[in-house]
Amino acid sequence: MKGNVRIALIGEYNPEVRAHVAIPKALKLAAEALARAVEPVWVATPLLDRNAEKELSAFDSIWCVPNSPYASMEGALRAIRFARESGRPFLGTCGGFQHALIEYARNALGLSEADHAESNPDTAMPLVSRLTCPLPGARGKIRLKAGSQLGAICGKTEIVENYNCNFGLNPRYASLLNDGKLRISGRDEKDEVRAVELAGHSFFIATLFQPEQSALTGAAHPLICAFVRAALDSK
Repeated sequence: MKGNVRIALIGEYNPEVRAHVAIPKALKLAAEALARAVEPVWVATPLLDRNAEKELSAFDSIWCVPNSPYASMEGALRAIRFARESGRPFLGTCGGFQHALIEYARNALGLSEADHAESNPDTAMPLVSRLTCPLPGARGKIRLKAGSQLGAICGKTEIVENYNCNFGLNPRYASLLNDGKLRISGRDEKDEVRAVELAGHSFFIATLFQPEQSALTGAAHPLICAFVRAALDSK
């Protein structure tokens, strides 16, 4: 486990996006808690259109960040698929959560029409759709599934987290996560899916909430600490 932990941040950096400002701070706080150094690198999605494996093979872990639609949805999906299939530790938050669902539906379940209603309003299968109650700037409770990796990481059965999103998993497709490897690990007070994780993978967790926002108050988030620890273990 020598050298810095290199983490690919999948998305187009925008200093006006609160999550983009928070993420490097969140990683630094996690690294300090673990007494290691991290090297986050922003990777624009168009770079991943053709050969994500080549672009990402030098990184220890992959974080698909908020603020979609991405410049290249295909690039983001290729990054997520690479993490899922290669065993690289993966974290997806907000837009990363939404696209992790689409990647899994398309490439693991064979549902090629699965799509995002924001970027394709006319899709025949709006797997990710506009939330009935949008969540920009919202804060709410999430019930964590007993025995889930996320529950073990947080050490609780219920957490309170921040959101900043308008889209999430379309409830009518939630049953797709009942029997496969990508499983629901967190639901909100209305029983809507807010976190998923991939069984059999060392670390593959995606959340609609934004744990990185804790860094704006100077707190290291247990999920991000666990993500960095998984990256360390993968070196």
